[in-house]
Amino acid sequence: MGKAGKGTGSFGKRRNKTHTLCRRCGSRSYHIQKSTCSSCGYPAARIRKYNWSVKAIRRKTTGTGRMRYLKTVNRRFKNGFREGVTAPAKHATPSA
Repeated sequence: MGKAGKGTGSFGKRRNKTHTLCRRCGSRSYHIQKSTCSSCGYPAARIRKYNWSVKAIRRKTTGTGRMRYLKTVNRRFKNGFREGVTAPAKHATPSA
């Protein structure tokens, strides 16, 4: 098996998981003993984000997911957030 370094011979001994799935971000970054997520910072209230890693911010930012709510806000803003009424006619109907 070789010497007890960090190389090939030692990889057979690695069988404990330090990280498991995170409830907030879903990545396998939740450290079990520390009980914090190394990706999103859960259970901290604020999402983990650092300006020294611009590319990581770009991967996680608004617009990279489904945007289930925000997707419709722009259209509703254009119409003044009206609800429960029919849209007014675009063209005046010619009365004969």
